[in-house]
Amino acid sequence: MKKNLDPTKLSPWEIAYQAEKNLKKVFELAEEIELLSEELIPYGYYLAKVDYLKVIQRLKTKTYGKYIDVTAIVPTPFGEGKTTTTIGLIQGLAKKGKRVSGAIRQPSSGPTFNLKGGGTGGGLSQVLPLDKIVLGLTGDINAVMNAHNLAMVALTSRLHHEETYTDEELLKIGIKRLNIDPKRVEFPWLIDFCAQALRKVLIGLGEKKNGVLMESKFWIAPASELMAILSIAKDLQDLRERVGKIVVAYDKRGNPITTEDLEVAGAMTAWLVEALNPTLAQTIEGQPVFIHTGPFANIALGQSSIIADYLGLKLSEYHVTESGFGAEIGYEKFWNIKCRLSGLIPQAVVLVTTLRALKYHGGAPLPRKNQLLPSEYQSLRPDLVEKGCELLAHCIEIIQRSGINPVVCINQFIHDFKEEIEVVKRFCEALGVTAVCSNHWLKGGEGAVELAEAVIEACEKPNSFNFLYDTKEPLKAKIEKIAKEIYGAKEVCFTPLAKEKLEQLEKEDLTEFFVCMAKTSLSLSDNPDLRGVPKDWVFNVRDIMVFRGAKLVVPVAGEINLMPGTVSNPAFRKIDVDLKTGKIIGLE
Repeated sequence: MKKNLDPTKLSPWEIAYQAEKNLKKVFELAEEIELLSEELIPYGYYLAKVDYLKVIQRLKTKTYGKYIDVTAIVPTPFGEGKTTTTIGLIQGLAKKGKRVSGAIRQPSSGPTFNLKGGGTGGGLSQVLPLDKIVLGLTGDINAVMNAHNLAMVALTSRLHHEETYTDEELLKIGIKRLNIDPKRVEFPWLIDFCAQALRKVLIGLGEKKNGVLMESKFWIAPASELMAILSIAKDLQDLRERVGKIVVAYDKRGNPITTEDLEVAGAMTAWLVEALNPTLAQTIEGQPVFIHTGPFANIALGQSSIIADYLGLKLSEYHVTESGFGAEIGYEKFWNIKCRLSGLIPQAVVLVTTLRALKYHGGAPLPRKNQLLPSEYQSLRPDLVEKGCELLAHCIEIIQRSGINPVVCINQFIHDFKEEIEVVKRFCEALGVTAVCSNHWLKGGEGAVELAEAVIEACEKPNSFNFLYDTKEPLKAKIEKIAKEIYGAKEVCFTPLAKEKLEQLEKEDLTEFFVCMAKTSLSLSDNPDLRGVPKDWVFNVRDIMVFRGAKLVVPVAGEINLMPGTVSNPAFRKIDVDLKTGKIIGLE
């Protein structure tokens, strides 16, 4: 079958649809990894929710397999194939006869219809069925949106009723006045698209019956605190407790208003009951992959869920998970937040790089997606690759700071030069780091065998995994440690707003809270235009948010926005429906 699938001639969706003819039915796939039929909630022929609690209870005495995280260097705007490499590694490990599973994040409609594509891999290293996965999957992101927006419905309707009725009238219907301050509503609305026009909106326009006139805003769905909670919750009870602690607004005396205060936390949790269970899908070569929670490690947690990893580690010899974007944000959050909460320690970390990214960070102009590459990418330029390796070294050091020596994967593109690949290998060898070239995009698992062998070897080596900061350190110290020791900032500057919030927060006991930075994914710094490894720069924190249910403090740096914008040439222009077959065409 694979001989007829040539990624150089076929688009990702054409490969996906041809490969789907050979997919395993989901019950067959489940049987191969020893999942029982009663532990599945099927969604069609090829997808199923996995009843996590049933599986974990049944396998509670079984030991975990080897745990592997895939991260990347600071990418170009198009990404460097981290998910493709995750899938390729899973396929490569299977070629080596290993029982293997993976966990990736559910694609957001924002990137799918905008710039990056669906995030299900590419070429011969994809997760299938493509159209179902990128167009809603089993409804988790929709569930997060509905639960989140229900909190805003509860808040805005409560505001309206408090403005409309007297205290006595409210008490007759069992409502206690909360005195919500409409100028201190922290929560946004959610939509799962990139829509810059919704970053700041006015609601309640018109007659009084339309509600209270106030400023509001929208975020993209994966940035919701509920998505972070879904990523880290360990069971339904944990989920429910965290949802109830979410702060939506403040009253006129500055006291927090929670979802529990609004009596909406239970209904929000009801939306999320099924979303707590990961979805079982498969690679193009038939290995199991759990899809759970959302992307965007630059503005969110951006990790595959703890629950999905627990499942994979119980069911497999090797389990591969992924962290969003680059090592400085995605891996840092995996390392210092997710691993603390899960209690899991990775045996190996794969750091993905491409010659394209190294040339870009070495000074080449920005390549344009689906257009002719600039000459620097089409011609032999080892000098640019060598210059870009400064960033590669920085990302290697980040992972080594956690006590693990990474395996560097050079994700090979068809236009890459062997001489430039050798530059990267020699550079890594001088640092004492294994670097392998992987051609999984073109050849699937067969092209990732060398990568799999390097990862198997890395898993057998002892590591000294340790965290960057102590939870008892002051909040400011944690923020500065991440900015200086991980990003490489010379100093950290807080705006008056951020400084005021920081001072207030440091009066509290935040021992159980972790720092979850929101910053650009295109630079180590807070400025997307600063490539490579910037020198003598200042990290600017302009705001600090607190997700009290997720127990995350979120410093917002630079001009990063929790609602991305749609570009001038978005992917939706190429997506359509084949009217004869009903298949979606043009997906990536």
